[in-house]
Parts: sequence; C-alpha cells; structure tokens
Amino acid sequence: MDHFGGAVSGPRPGRMRDRRGRGPRGPMALPGPLSPRSVPVHRPARASFDLLVGDVLAALEPHFAVEPDHVDVVVEEAPMLPPEWTDDVPLSIVAPGPAGARVVLFRIPIAQRCSGNEDLEDLVWTVVLDRLAEVWHMSPDDLDPRPR
Repeated sequence: MDHFGGAVSGPRPGRMRDRRGRGPRGPMALPGPLSPRSVPVHRPARASFDLLVGDVLAALEPHFAVEPDHVDVVVEEAPMLPPEWTDDVPLSIVAPGPAGARVVLFRIPIAQRCSGNEDLEDLVWTVVLDRLAEVWHMSPDDLDPRPR
C-alpha cells in the first residue's frame, strides 16, 4: 500500500541540506545527468583564479606587444618562506626568467586578503599592474586600460 498517494520519484522537495559545511549538493549544484543544461560547470578556486588572471592579462595584451622586455606571468599557490619569516606574506614577486622577467602571483595570500569576488578582482588588477610597472619602469596608472 502506498502511503504517499502516488508514485514517489526524485529528490524530496525543498532545499538540499548543507551537511558539514561543504556547500550545496544535489542536481542543482553540481554538473551531472540530472542537472539542467543552464547550470554552470563547477570550477575549483584555482581554475577561477587562473581565469581571472587570464582576463586581466588579455586586457593588457596591447602593452605586451609594444614592450621590448619579455614577461612571463605565473600563478602559484603560496610562497615558500623560511621558518623565521616575520613580515607579511608577499602577494607576488618578480624573478628573472629564461627570456626576461617572470612575475609570480601567489593565489592563496591574494585570496585571503579579499572578502568577495569584486575585492579579489581589484586586488589582482592592482598586483599585476604594480609588478608589470616595476618590470617595464612605468607608472601603474599608465598601464591600466580600465575606465576611471
């Protein structure tokens, strides 16, 4: 005998529970055969940060074509610091590269200093512009293509 008054199929109605604080689960949160096609693919934090840095560098592409010094921009998780380090953790460094300079951005220290996506985007722009200005001996304001 059916106590529910008909066939029962699919997940129970209402919001999916967020057990153990790992974010929403279920067909509306993750890609899969039950998800609608409009649900975006889940991206890890590292991939989202890489896409953000790629967008910033794409906006700065005209400067890369004009400047004579070759610059590689690389993203790493965090810097390797000695145990006796007492200063703030650096957000980025400029190191000599194989064909010029290499700008290394540290994802975790940058992300931890931000409270949201807008802050993260602004800080990435600031760090990238400051380091490229340091390499090319220019003002960061001269490099910034964003409207003021």
